[in-house]
Amino acid sequence: MSFAKRLLAGTILVLLVTVGVLVVLAERSLRGDLERDLVTALSQQAGLVREALPADSLQWPEFARRLGAAGQVRITLIERSGRVRADTDVPPAELPSVENHAERPEVAAALSGRTGSATRRSATVGSDLLYVAIPGGPGVVRLAMPLDDVDSVVRRAQRSVVLAALLALLLGCLLAWAAGRSIARPLTETAEAARAIAAGREPRFPHSGIADVDAMVAALRGMHEELDARFEALRRRQAESEALVNAMVEGVLASDPSGRVITANPAARRLLGYAPDRPLPELQVLFHQKVAREAVAATLRAETIPDREVELDGRTCLFSARPLPGGGAVVVLHDLTDLRRLETIRRDFVANVSHELKTPLTSISGYAETLLGDHPDEATSRRFLETILQNARRMQSLVDDQLDLSRIEAGHWRPAPREIQTEAALRDAWAAGAQASRVQHAFSVSVAHGAEALHVDPDALRQVLANLYDNARRYTPAGGRISATAAPDGSGIRVSVRDHGSGIGSEHLPRIFERFYRADPSRSRAEGGTGLGLAIVKHLVEAHGGRVWAESTLGEGTTIHCWFRGHPGPGDAAR
Repeated sequence: MSFAKRLLAGTILVLLVTVGVLVVLAERSLRGDLERDLVTALSQQAGLVREALPADSLQWPEFARRLGAAGQVRITLIERSGRVRADTDVPPAELPSVENHAERPEVAAALSGRTGSATRRSATVGSDLLYVAIPGGPGVVRLAMPLDDVDSVVRRAQRSVVLAALLALLLGCLLAWAAGRSIARPLTETAEAARAIAAGREPRFPHSGIADVDAMVAALRGMHEELDARFEALRRRQAESEALVNAMVEGVLASDPSGRVITANPAARRLLGYAPDRPLPELQVLFHQKVAREAVAATLRAETIPDREVELDGRTCLFSARPLPGGGAVVVLHDLTDLRRLETIRRDFVANVSHELKTPLTSISGYAETLLGDHPDEATSRRFLETILQNARRMQSLVDDQLDLSRIEAGHWRPAPREIQTEAALRDAWAAGAQASRVQHAFSVSVAHGAEALHVDPDALRQVLANLYDNARRYTPAGGRISATAAPDGSGIRVSVRDHGSGIGSEHLPRIFERFYRADPSRSRAEGGTGLGLAIVKHLVEAHGGRVWAESTLGEGTTIHCWFRGHPGPGDAAR
C-alpha cells in the first residue's frame, strides 16, 4: 500500500474512532445532564405536591390522579410501611393489590430522610420511568416521569453529532488525501531518484518544502555524490589494473569458484593460442598437460601452487597459481622459451669461444715452450715466432670482432649515414683487403643506373664489404673470380658480393649469419676465420634498416645480398 493510501486509511480510522468516542461520550453526558435536570425538577414538584397534599387521606387518590394528569407526571403516595396509598395510574380499587414499595431504591432513600432517585422500567405503565422520592406526606411522596422525551432529545443530539462527525470525516479525508499526495509525491520522486542511482542514470532530486523530506533528499544527494566519487575512483583503479595486467608480458588468468575464466590478458591468450574474440573454456579443461591440470585443481581447492615448468605447444612456461579470497583462482604463466634459448646461446657461445681460442692458444703455448726448451736455430725460431704472432693476431681479431658485435647488439652503436659513391666504396674496400691477401683473385665491379650513390655509414659499409670479401677469398681458389654489384631494388639499393667457390648447402643457408656457425668448420678454422664475420654483416645492415640474405649452389659459388634503404627525401628527413 502506498504512503498516501496508508495516510488516508489511518486518518479515516482515527476519525471513525474519534467520532464513535464523541457520540458515546456526548450521549452519556447529555443523558446524564438531562436526567439530573429532570431529577431536580421532579424533586421541586414533589415538594409542591407534599405541600398541597389534602389532610383527608381519602382524597389522596383523586388528588394524585388530578394533579398528575395536569403535570403529566405520575404521583405515588406511599406509607412508611411501603404500602401505596395513592397512584396516578392505579385506580383506588386496585391499590390493595399493588406490591409493597419499601424495597424500591428511591423509596428506601426517602424513608431514610434523603431524596432518592432511580431509573427503571415500570411494569404498571410498560415504559422506562425516572423516579424521584422525597420524605413527607403519608411517608414518601414519589413522582415519576417517562424518559421518552429524554431519549428523543438524546437521539436528536446524536443525529446532530453524527452528521457533524460525518462532515468532519469527509473534510478530514479530503485534507488527508491532499496532505498524503503532497508528502507522497516527493517521496515517490525520491524513490525514483534512488532507482536511477542504482541503475547508473542521472537522478532528479525533488524539492517538497517539507523539512524532513528535504533532509532525506539532501542526504540522498550527498550519498549520490559520494557514490559517484567512489565509483569513479573504482573505475579508474580498475582501468589502471586492467591496463597493468594487459601490459604484462606474463600471461594472467583469473577464474570464479566454478572455474569459469573471467579475466585473460593478451599474453595469456597468445601463450594458449586463443584469439581475443574467442571464448576460453573452463580452467579445469583449458590446459592439456597433466601437471597444469593437477595444479589448477589444487588451486581451486584453495591451495597455493609454487612455480612449476610446463610445456605449452612447444613453449616452456613457468606456471604458478594461488586461490582468490572470495573463491576461484589466479594463474600466472611466465614464458621461459626465450630465456631458455638465450641460455642455450650463452652456453654455445662460451663453448664456441673456448673452442676458437683453444687452437691459437695451443699453438702459441706449444711454440713458446719449444723456443724456451729446445733453443732452435735462428730460422726456426723466426718461423715459430711468426706462427705465435699469427695466432695472437687471430685471437685479437676474434676478440675485436666479438666486441664489435656485442657493441652493435647492445645498441651502443648507431650508424651516421651520409651519401657516398657506390663504385668507389666497393673498389676501395677490395683494395684494402687485397694488399694483405696472399692469394690473388680476379675482381670486378658493376654498378647499375640508379645505384651510383649509397646513403650509409661509410665505416660500417667498409666493414661489411671487408667481411664479405674476406669470406669470398677464403672459399674461392686462387685465380677464381669475385664480383661486387650494386643495383636498384624497390625503394632501396641491393649490394651483392658473389664468389665462384665451393658454395654452401641449402640446409646451412638459414644459419650462416649466426655466430661461429660454419658450413665447413675444419676448412674455415684452417684458413683463419673467426666465425663472426657474417653475424657482424647482418647486424650492421639491419642497423641501417636494411636486410641481408644469401644464395648459394654447391660447386658453383655463393652470393651475399645486402639491401639498404634509398636516400631519404625532404619528407622523410622531416619525419
